[in-house]
Amino acid sequence: MSGLKSYLTLVALAIVLPTSIHQMSAQEYGIQLYSLRNQFKKDVEGSLKTISDWGLTNLEGGSTYGLSFEEFDALLTEYKLDVVSVGASFEDLRDNPEKVLENAKQFGAKYVMCAWIPHEGNDFDIENVKEAVAVFNKAGKLLKDEGITLAYHAHGYEFRPYANGTLFDYMADNAEYFAFEMDVYWVQHGGADPMALLNKYPDKFVLFHLKDMEKGVVGNNTGHEDVETNVVLGTGQIDIKGIVKRGIELGVKYMFIEDECSRVVEQVPQSLVFLKNIK
Repeated sequence: MSGLKSYLTLVALAIVLPTSIHQMSAQEYGIQLYSLRNQFKKDVEGSLKTISDWGLTNLEGGSTYGLSFEEFDALLTEYKLDVVSVGASFEDLRDNPEKVLENAKQFGAKYVMCAWIPHEGNDFDIENVKEAVAVFNKAGKLLKDEGITLAYHAHGYEFRPYANGTLFDYMADNAEYFAFEMDVYWVQHGGADPMALLNKYPDKFVLFHLKDMEKGVVGNNTGHEDVETNVVLGTGQIDIKGIVKRGIELGVKYMFIEDECSRVVEQVPQSLVFLKNIK
């Protein structure tokens, strides 16, 4: 009888463990709320409901779209949504980091992301970078002391040559109290290879923006492009599958879909199908 029990136990484990392992390793995807900026202007609750209906729970945002925080928070609770990352401007991080901290804590966010370093036209150089690194390290220390991680979102102009590498390399080498969010579209658009960058700095990236680029688009280092070149994940020129798999290996927990084009409501469900089929 004991032998039979042992056999049945092994059979049960063989059935249960693969499912458990799959559940543990399954990546939870989220969405950057800027994707639905036009929808939020018309219907805040309807936009949140759409996200919930897609089966997403993790958000990157930071605004309440004209509602009081209490009203917006009630909607987040109703639709079981969690703001895990909030945006912050460079100016606020520089001039009023306490305000940034307060907003992050109000949302219960684990991350603060900054997506742009101010500069004039195409003039972006090492002096801009040095100033930004100083600002990010100072604000990042304040946030880190409260258990919140500051992440800078590169937009492409950071990959201009500098010394024996790029301006981004200088940022990464001097990032003491901040990390990075990789927007795979902008990294590639700016002339870098997202996979190579991940492998070069495996401990620097804590968040992803998943955004695919229409085939045929030629990038540049301006940080600007037509938003209509955002296509369904897996149909463009970026190796989304490979990058996601590598990100999972490196422990990147939060990967936000960001689709800025006018077809976002139609495209996000298709992108989710693609992501859920990544093994």
